[in-house]
Amino acid sequence: MNERVLITGGSGLIGRALTAELAGAGYEVVVLSRSPERISSLPAGARAVGWDGETADGWGGEADGARAIVNLAGENLATGRWTAARKRRILGSRLASTRAVIQAIERVGTPPEVLLQGSGVDFYGPQGDEPVDESSPPGEGFLARVTREWEAASAHAEALGVRRVLLRTAMVLATEGGALPKLALPFRLFVGGPMGSGGQWVPWIHLADETAAIRFLLEHPEASGPFDLAAPEPVTNAELSRSLGRVLSRPALFRVPAFVLRAVLGEMADVLLTGRRALPRRLEELGFAWTYPGLDEALESLLG
Repeated sequence: MNERVLITGGSGLIGRALTAELAGAGYEVVVLSRSPERISSLPAGARAVGWDGETADGWGGEADGARAIVNLAGENLATGRWTAARKRRILGSRLASTRAVIQAIERVGTPPEVLLQGSGVDFYGPQGDEPVDESSPPGEGFLARVTREWEAASAHAEALGVRRVLLRTAMVLATEGGALPKLALPFRLFVGGPMGSGGQWVPWIHLADETAAIRFLLEHPEASGPFDLAAPEPVTNAELSRSLGRVLSRPALFRVPAFVLRAVLGEMADVLLTGRRALPRRLEELGFAWTYPGLDEALESLLG
């Protein structure tokens, strides 16, 4: 095949798995990194190229005639409290990397076929029990603002003739990183349980389905616009706790009060205490086949 795909944020949890998925399928994968010399164990067909995360200088030519750019770059949300300065970095890093991608597309003679733009189901904000999908309006709150502005920063790609897909990703379940190891630890120590009321909805997706869905959207030229990358069976936080307890053969009795989470995490606790019942309507309409549609089977595959 030897079609080139560029991945920003390729050293992160999703980026590493996507690199393996695409390289295994025969794509030439270019991982953009601020420290390419530190990236090791890339699969055959993948290579690392340096970038500054802000401009197309030095790497933009890789986009000429490429099949796709997958833009996942941005500061990690879950490392430290959300101070005013850190919130600026979270948003600023996403906007800067997206501007760099658009700059690269503007400069090349043959633009990539598709830009797969990172985003999140946080776009919808806290929504209680009301189901949301790609037709739902944006919500309120810091993460809703971040995802809304991140998506908007990539809009010019369409004027440049590039198909644009918005990857509104839910909580990704994996053993290599992300939220699952942190969620599982209290259960392993016999002190696991729901957070806050436990009634907040938790959209989620298995890492294998996340990467398969991104490849699916890359390879389906009729796909454009927003797609919820979330399993078709969202659960409440209490249901997630019970499922973790079953898979790990541990009790799920120790509820963590909301005030404790807020005291420890500050504003970041809102991620755990509020929810949205996001559904993958458009992905299913296109015929995407889930490997792990249900939470129990997903957790069994990772922790069982």
